[in-house]
Amino acid sequence: MIELIDITKTFDAANTSHDALIDVTLTIEDGDIFGIIGISGAGKSTLARCINLLERPSAGTIRIDDVDITNFTGRDLLDLRSSIGMIFQDFSLFSQRTVLQNVMFPLEIRGDSRQHCRARAYELLEVVGLVEKANSYPSQLSGGQQQRVSIARALANDPKIILCDEATSALDTLTTNSILDLLRQINRDLGVTIVVITHSMSVVRKICNKVAVLDQGRVIELGTTEEIFDDPQNAVTSELIGEVIIRG
Repeated sequence: MIELIDITKTFDAANTSHDALIDVTLTIEDGDIFGIIGISGAGKSTLARCINLLERPSAGTIRIDDVDITNFTGRDLLDLRSSIGMIFQDFSLFSQRTVLQNVMFPLEIRGDSRQHCRARAYELLEVVGLVEKANSYPSQLSGGQQQRVSIARALANDPKIILCDEATSALDTLTTNSILDLLRQINRDLGVTIVVITHSMSVVRKICNKVAVLDQGRVIELGTTEEIFDDPQNAVTSELIGEVIIRG
């Protein structure tokens, strides 16, 4: 379980400050596919980066499985980050490494044997349906295939949590649906908790069981996806839902 308690994040620059997050409190249960949605600049990505401490909150507490991780450093911080996979919009693959080598990378960093790294990487490529592309390079893959490699790499350390930061924003509708189906399968089969950062309510509707709506750094709405869609309580949420309805 992930607990974010009164999280505030302030960025200071050139005699000014900006509150990217303000008193954010929410709980993500084990096994959730939890959506965090808002327009650009709402604070979504900053919140995701606080969960694995790529950003340190300026105030508040982060607890994972009842352990306060807010001030983790050193070995504790490395272990935390190895237990949380990340999937990005731009795939973030190494262009000079093959697909297999990209998936092996987190295991190599951990110090696993080459034999284990290769075997585990092939297992994960099987999960994402890309074994036949093991010796290809990222430039030889479609966007959807690259994102599948990114997902395989995120699973390498057997994470309990995966953070998806706008993971489908660069993909067309059909490819997006296939990636969302894959994430749903991983959640179901492997029991991984997934946090989906997105500006798209259609993504939330297709995959998430719970959702928090952010606006200007604050949580303005929180509930099950069904509750939010059936009875939105905020104008921002209604507008986001309206765009989904209009687009069909």
